[in-house]
Amino acid sequence: MIDRAGLATFLRRRREALQPDDVGLPRGRRRRTSGLRREEVAALCHMSADYYARLERERGPQPSEQMIASIAQGLHLSLDERDHLFRLAGHHPPTRGPAGTHVGPGLLRILDRLDDTPAEIVTELGETLRQTPLGVALSGDLTRHTGPARSLGYRWFTDPATRALYPPEDHAALSRLYASGLRGLVGLRGPDSRAAHLAELLLGRSEEFRALWETQEVGVRPPAVKRMVHPEVGVLDLHCQTLLDPDQSHLLLVYTAVPGSETHEKLQLLSVLGPASADRVVDGG
Repeated sequence: MIDRAGLATFLRRRREALQPDDVGLPRGRRRRTSGLRREEVAALCHMSADYYARLERERGPQPSEQMIASIAQGLHLSLDERDHLFRLAGHHPPTRGPAGTHVGPGLLRILDRLDDTPAEIVTELGETLRQTPLGVALSGDLTRHTGPARSLGYRWFTDPATRALYPPEDHAALSRLYASGLRGLVGLRGPDSRAAHLAELLLGRSEEFRALWETQEVGVRPPAVKRMVHPEVGVLDLHCQTLLDPDQSHLLLVYTAVPGSETHEKLQLLSVLGPASADRVVDGG
C-alpha cells in the first residue's frame, strides 16, 4: 500500500535539500525558496508541476513504477533512497547492479557540470543513459533507442547509420573491440545474463559478428584516441576519460580534445551548431 504521508514528506525533504547547483540549474539573483522549487523538480522528472505538487500534498492516484523511477532520478537519489521511495509509493524496488538504469547522484553531479564537454553515462553494455548537450551535438540523442538497439555494440552490427559516425578505416578494429567486449561480459555475467541474450541476438543477425565470435577473442582495448565523424565538422580526434560507478557498473565517458588543436576548434563550433546537426547522421540522413 502507498504511504501517502510518508511519500509526501520524503519528497518535500529531498527537494528542500537540493540546491540548483546540485542539479546543473542556475541559482538566479532573487531566490527565496529553500532548495528547489516544485516546478524545477517536475521538469527534472519529466512530469507536470501539478502532478508533482499533488504528490507532495498527499493527493492523486498511486504513481506508477516508471513515474517513481523518474522522480528518483530527477531528485538525484542514492540507491538506498531510491529503494525507500519505491516502498513508500507501494512498489518493490528495481533490481540493483549492471541491469539497473538508475544513475547514481555522484555521476550526475559531475555530468551536470560538463556543459562545455561531450560526455555520456553508459551501462556496461554500452546503453546511453544520459548525455551532455555537447554530447548530443556530437553523436545525436543516443537515449532515444529502445530494446536491444539501446546497446552501441548491437547497433554496430545491425545498423549501418551507427557506423557512419566513425571513419571506414576504423570499422574492422571497432568490430573486434565490440565483439571482444561482449564475450568478456558473457563470461563475467553468465549464460543467463543480458549480455548473453544480446550475443544470441547478434549471432542470428550478423555474419560479421558470428565470424568474430568464433575467434574467442577477449581483452581487446580501445584506441587511445577515438575518431568520430560529424556531418557538419568532419573527423574529430577525441581522448576518452572514464569514471566507473561500481555499484551499478555505469561508466561516465568524457571526450576531450587537445587545446588549440583542430578538433578543439571543431568542438567549439559544435557547441554553437547544437544537437540537431548530429541527428541527421544518426537517422541515416
